[in-house]
Amino acid sequence: MSTTMTAVDAPPPLPAREEPGARLPWWPARPTGALLSGALLFLSFPPRPLWWLAVPGFALLGWALHGCRLRAGFGLGYLAGLGFLLPLLVWTGEAVGALPWLALVAVESLFVAAACLLVAAVSRLPAWPVFAAAAWIVGEAARARVPFGGFPWGKIAFGQADGAFLPLAAVGGTPVLGFAVALCGFGLYETVRVAHAYRATRSLPRGPLAAAALSLLVPVTAALAAQPLVSDAPEDGTATVAAIQGNVPRLGLDFNEQRRAVLDNHARRTEQLADDVAAGKAPEPDFVLWPENSSDLDPYRNGDARFVIDEAVKAIGVPTVVGAVLTPETGTLRNTLIQWDPQAGPVATYDKRHVQPFGEYIPMRSFVRIFDKDVDRVRRDFGPGTEVGVFDLAGTKVGLATCYEAAFDWAVRDTVVHGARLISVPSNNATFGRSEMTYQQLAMSRVRAVEHSRAVVVPVTSGVSAIIRPDGTIVRESRMFTPDALVAEVPLRSSLTPATRMGTLPEAALVALAAAGLGWAGYLAAARRRGTPQPPTA
Repeated sequence: MSTTMTAVDAPPPLPAREEPGARLPWWPARPTGALLSGALLFLSFPPRPLWWLAVPGFALLGWALHGCRLRAGFGLGYLAGLGFLLPLLVWTGEAVGALPWLALVAVESLFVAAACLLVAAVSRLPAWPVFAAAAWIVGEAARARVPFGGFPWGKIAFGQADGAFLPLAAVGGTPVLGFAVALCGFGLYETVRVAHAYRATRSLPRGPLAAAALSLLVPVTAALAAQPLVSDAPEDGTATVAAIQGNVPRLGLDFNEQRRAVLDNHARRTEQLADDVAAGKAPEPDFVLWPENSSDLDPYRNGDARFVIDEAVKAIGVPTVVGAVLTPETGTLRNTLIQWDPQAGPVATYDKRHVQPFGEYIPMRSFVRIFDKDVDRVRRDFGPGTEVGVFDLAGTKVGLATCYEAAFDWAVRDTVVHGARLISVPSNNATFGRSEMTYQQLAMSRVRAVEHSRAVVVPVTSGVSAIIRPDGTIVRESRMFTPDALVAEVPLRSSLTPATRMGTLPEAALVALAAAGLGWAGYLAAARRRGTPQPPTA
């Protein structure tokens, strides 16, 4: 096998069948290919509109892993994970330095490595791209659940908000969307590999060629067939919604002063919107959405904060959702969204259910302190809520998924199943500066819009805030670190997509598919050891 190839369009010749235990030369071409495949996956994510790079990224990964041993597959997968996640997650070190960023990437890359080990295990099966794509989803499913409740950031689906495969989110959610992208990429490599083998042998393996072509074409065809599921037609009328971005101070204020300044900024921008409505410069909203942490002062315990919020809500005159930090005398803090009525004041709350480890609470605090003294900057842990968040705002059921929760399939789906006609994802991204984090998170919300056929409103303290239609298109968008009030009329929808109805079933089916492939590969390996005749492999 050639060891100088570093591009998808010049694959090595089809390797000869080696005896069990034989070694294939692979250094340095395969490690380089694995790193480059990860880099292509990173480049396919926002803010770059290069979603299509994920396909050659998986093709290159397929070349690096095809036919290699399990241990080599794990190592190559770890390199691919580093090439992908190191640049993707660099924003995690924006405020706390490089050590937490590198530690996170080191752990998360293990999941990519494990998935690639599975890909290597099934890579000699007929129609192996199908099993390999399912194996990738197994890695994503595990990464979304463990440790500490999981970290799904970087799911391949979240890079496809502008892509041709996006309609598949409505079919089976992020697992089916990610599976289709991976299948297309692995199918691309297999098509090139089989065609190259034909050039070398002048013998056309019709079965493998058909399987490769189907792996490449079926995802594209399925995405086209799913297009009717994507609609922004109003089923339950429309609502005019306002998203407030008050902005945060950049420098020169201590912590307490900044908390008050953030609250004042959001109150002031809401009152300015009220003036614009009165002057006919802006349409009157049916309700207003503030970001997460728009009041880090507890309005239940701080009378001044309560007065500022109350005056702003009375000025605009419609129900308003306020993001606040609640500080009870005992127990954990609460990251809470408060439904604030212009007459009655606070009438309902939603406590964030999936609080962020190492950001909102510190697992294994005494152990982590050995490596990073900054751990005690989080002096008091946040605790999780238990109830699904759906507010009735002026007759519109609005589902709530606070910031980090938007990355979790269950957290968004729960709100729709509980009757949400529109979804709000209030966020606070100020800690991460002008990094790509806010664009990555916005892309998640666009995928969620299509997945559940709901308009999604993303109010953010410092940007980027946006109003998204159910088809994933952005109708209003703010700039970063700029006060703004986004107002738009959006369709309200009540129908459920197949993805919403099925929940975790598509993911479970793909896990089962990967398990079937591993079982088949194990059976063939055992047969080889016994010397039993076997069917041809890829």
